[in-house]
Amino acid sequence: MTDTPHIHLGSLLRTSSDAHAAGNLDHLSYEQGGETQTLRFVRPAPYRIDVNPLGGNEMYLQGSFAPTIMMECARCLRDVEVPLDLRLGTLLRYEPSADAPYLEEAETGEEVLVFGDPDLDLSAYLAETALLQAPLTVLHAPDCKGLCQVCGHDLNEGPCEHMAQVPVEEIDDLLGTPEGSAHTTQHPFAALRDLKLPED
Repeated sequence: MTDTPHIHLGSLLRTSSDAHAAGNLDHLSYEQGGETQTLRFVRPAPYRIDVNPLGGNEMYLQGSFAPTIMMECARCLRDVEVPLDLRLGTLLRYEPSADAPYLEEAETGEEVLVFGDPDLDLSAYLAETALLQAPLTVLHAPDCKGLCQVCGHDLNEGPCEHMAQVPVEEIDDLLGTPEGSAHTTQHPFAALRDLKLPED
């Protein structure tokens, strides 16, 4: 198990030879906003990194990273395993004055990972890549019925006493309303639908 994803670029900078690194990660620790953050994985996540020289202090990183992260179902809050299959690719630039690796935008619009230590720690880069590629919301099942808005009961486990009494707020259009759910939004004038009016 690899604790941190390092790649050693000293030889590449001296001789313009390629550099490679591979391993498995059960978590990534990185700095964000001055605080240490930890991104944990459900199972060991394999990664492979290749760095090729482009001339001068510039090089190109490519590879793969396959973490499985844990997210909450957007309707019932159950844990959901989300596997990611990430293709890596970014320009690198060596600047000895850089205290820590950081991303900046090049004139071409591409992002460049700038680093000052030839023993490059890729933790922040891999964590950011994984978080940016993860979906915004997930469902543990396509027909998830969600939670009762009154008592919090998981409706996937069966109905609760509030089902026929209180409608819930409209479910996010992005997710849609679960088919067959008794907790559907009711139109404010739905009660007038069956009202019989006297004929003229």
